[in-house]
Amino acid sequence: MSTTGTAALPSKVDPNNINKAVKSLLKWWDSKSKSKSKNSELLENDGFVYLTVTLKKTPQVDRTNPFMISLPHPLIDLVEDSPELCLIIDDRRKQNKITKEAALKKIEAEKIPISNVIKVSKLKSDLLKLEPKRCELYFVERRLMPNLLKLFGKGYAKKKKSLIGINLKHGNWKGQIEKACESALFFVGTGTCSVVKVAKLSMGKKEIAENVMAAINGIGDSIPGKWKNVNLFHLKLLESLALPIYQSVSATLV
Repeated sequence: MSTTGTAALPSKVDPNNINKAVKSLLKWWDSKSKSKSKNSELLENDGFVYLTVTLKKTPQVDRTNPFMISLPHPLIDLVEDSPELCLIIDDRRKQNKITKEAALKKIEAEKIPISNVIKVSKLKSDLLKLEPKRCELYFVERRLMPNLLKLFGKGYAKKKKSLIGINLKHGNWKGQIEKACESALFFVGTGTCSVVKVAKLSMGKKEIAENVMAAINGIGDSIPGKWKNVNLFHLKLLESLALPIYQSVSATLV
């Protein structure tokens, strides 16, 4: 799992571009939301700001775990949001010392923000039961990550961007979980384009812009090739047009 902190403001990115894009998207959203005011569930599901990242070359990195970019304003507030967070453990091996009972005991004793513990042996049936709760993030015992496609089956593609591998044997469970909730999760795909959730529309303009800048800085500083491998950044909402906010010298915006 790759991590990076919030970097200093680089001269490569003009904050005015971010501010203008945020202002335009919020104006569009305000107009759009008025027509959807009778459907509060739809508004809730659409309420995020996304950063589209276009690289020059697809880096050869682990595609099962994301780069975790620290944000000044967390996407998941563990206190106010009371999110549904699930932990998937491997119970298939007899020598596995982390049982569901042991995990639940540790979670309670250390006040770890996990709502449900799921055993791999009952993964599919338990996921069906949890579907109505819309678990926001699934934390997976790290050694299971290479086998996720086989374990999840057809549902893997839909859940991929909410699956985070963590070290259960030697790691700080609470610290790893809190880090993921406070970060933008940048999954590198098989192509050059990726989409990263970076802010909530319930945040103010300044908070959204600060999160966008932090995500841009973190991605530019953490990917293989760093800024030399960044081609374009666009900002968008789920249904909006993508607004350009950064281009490399060699890139041509369409």
